[in-house]
Amino acid sequence: MIGLISATAAGRTGCDRLAAAWPGRTRRYDGPVRDVLPAAFAECDQLVVFLATGAAVRLLAPLLAGKAADPAVVTVDEAHRHAIALLGGHASGANALAEAVCTVLTTSPVITTATDVTGTPALDRLPYPVEGAIPAVTRALLDGTPVHLDAAPAWPLPPLPAAPGETADTPADAYVVRVTDRLGRGGERTVVVRPPSLVVGVGGSRGVEVGEVVALVREGLAAAGLAEESLWTMATVEAKADEAGIVAAAARLGVPLVTFAAEALAQVTVPNPSAAPLAAVGTPSVAEAAAVLGAGPGGELVLEKRKSAMATVAVARRRPRGRLAVVGLGPGARDLLTPRAAAELRRASVIVGLDQYVAQIDDLLLPGTRVLASGLGAEEARARTAVAEARAGHAVALIGSGDAGVYAMASPALAEAADDIDVVGVPGVTAALAAAALLGAPLGHDHVSISLSDLHTPWEVIERRVRAAAAADLVVTFYNPRSRGRDWQLPKALALLAEHRDPRTPVGVVRAATRPDEEVTVTTLADVDPATVDMVSVVTVGNTASRVVAGRMVTPRGYRWQADPANGGGGA
Repeated sequence: MIGLISATAAGRTGCDRLAAAWPGRTRRYDGPVRDVLPAAFAECDQLVVFLATGAAVRLLAPLLAGKAADPAVVTVDEAHRHAIALLGGHASGANALAEAVCTVLTTSPVITTATDVTGTPALDRLPYPVEGAIPAVTRALLDGTPVHLDAAPAWPLPPLPAAPGETADTPADAYVVRVTDRLGRGGERTVVVRPPSLVVGVGGSRGVEVGEVVALVREGLAAAGLAEESLWTMATVEAKADEAGIVAAAARLGVPLVTFAAEALAQVTVPNPSAAPLAAVGTPSVAEAAAVLGAGPGGELVLEKRKSAMATVAVARRRPRGRLAVVGLGPGARDLLTPRAAAELRRASVIVGLDQYVAQIDDLLLPGTRVLASGLGAEEARARTAVAEARAGHAVALIGSGDAGVYAMASPALAEAADDIDVVGVPGVTAALAAAALLGAPLGHDHVSISLSDLHTPWEVIERRVRAAAAADLVVTFYNPRSRGRDWQLPKALALLAEHRDPRTPVGVVRAATRPDEEVTVTTLADVDPATVDMVSVVTVGNTASRVVAGRMVTPRGYRWQADPANGGGGA
C-alpha cells in the first residue's frame, strides 16, 4: 500500500492525482503531517509525502528502524517540480516510486543512489536473493577495484563488471561476487547470490503437519550444505496436491507447489525406491522422483530422501535456464525506444546484434555487458549465437530495428530456440508505423506490409502477394524496396498496383524515418521515382479511397459522419 500525505492544498491536489492514477493502491492520511506520519510509516510499504525534504527528514528520523524494515519514502515539493527518492531507494523501491510519481505529475525524479547515477549494477537489485558484504563490494565496483565473479555454472544475471575466474585463482583479500546455492556467506569482501536452483520433492502420509514438512526440508538442506534461499519449487505426486500440510509448507517456504502423475514418477530411476508409496499412490518413489522431474532435463539429485515420522523429502538441482530477450529498438529516434526495451538492454549481460544497431544503444549498456556485434548478412549466425549464449545460462538481448518480429531477428532466433531457454519478446515501433505517422494517416483502413527482397523469398511468391493486395484494394507498405543489386522489383510492384489503381493514388516515400537524415515525400503512383528509394526507405501506396489532405496522406476509415455533407463529408 502507498500512503499519501500532504500539508497544503497543492499537496492535496497531488495526492488526488496519484490516487486517481493508482486506484486500489493508495491510502490517504489526512491531518497534520506530524500526527499522521507515524501511522503511515508503520502501515504502508511506500509513502509519498508532499513536504519539504528537510522537514520530512526531521519527522522521519525518530521512526527509522533499519534498511530492511523501513518503507520507501518519496518527497515532492510544493510546485510538483521534483520527486525525491529519500529513503529505501533500492530495498523498498523508492527510486522506482519516484519515477512512477513523475509519470503522473510530469515532474522530475531526484535519485541519488550511487549505483543508479553511475550506471553500476546494484547488487541489492539483482533478480535473486543476495547476502553478505553488499556495501563493501558495491563500493569496490564504484571505485573500479577488481571484483572477482565466481559463477559456475552461469545464471541469467545482469552484467557485473567483475573478472570471471576460478575460486582457486582468487586472492584471499579479493572482493568477490559468488553465485551459489551452497551454504556459506564468505568473508567481509564477499557477496553471495542465491540462484533459484533447488527443487525439493516431498511425500507425506495423510494428515502430515506443515511444521513437520518444513522442519524436514530445512534439516535436509542443512545436512546437504544447501541454502534455503535457492529453493525454486516444491514437487509432489498428484495424489498429494490437496494435502494441507504439504500445500502450507510450500507457502511457508515461499515457493510454488507442482505435482506430477504417479505414472510419470514411476518412470524415474531413483536410488531409493520403496514398496510403501507404490502401494499407496502407484509409484515406488515420490520425493526423489518428484525432485528429479521438477528439476527438468539435466537435473541431478543432490540429497537422497530423508524421512521423518510422516514425511519424506529429497532435493534436486536444476540446470540454469538462460533468458533470451528479442528486442525491437524502434525506427531510430531515441525517444521511440520503449522503456521496456531500455530495461531489457540493461538487464542483459550479453548483447547480440548488427553493428550499426549496437552503435545506436551502446550508451545505454551497463558496465560489464558483453557485446557480440556483426555485419550485414550474418543474420543466421547472430540468431544462433544469441540462442547459444542463452543456453549457456546467460541473460541475452538480441536486438533489431523497428519491431524484432517484423522482417527481423525474432523469426530466425525462435526457429533456432528450443524449450530449454526462456524467451521474451519486446515490441518496438515498426518502420511502417513510423513512416505512416510522418506521412499522415495512410494506414487508416485495411493494409498489408510486403518485403520486396527476393533474397529469402522467390520473386514469383512476392509478385503473387502484390497482385492479391492490389486486387483486394489494400494499402500496401513495401519494406526493403530497392538496393544497388535489386533495382527492378519496386518498379514492377508499382506497375502491378497500377493495374488496379488510379495514377493519382497517393504514394508516400519515407527515408530514414525519425533519424537526422530523414526525408518524407508525398507523391502519386504516376509520379513516384523509384530511383530516389533505397534500403532505408519505406514506400506506402494508398488504396482507391486514399487522399492527400493539406499535404498529408489520409486513408478514410469509412465513418458515416465523414460522408455526411452537413459535416463537410466526401471522405477524410
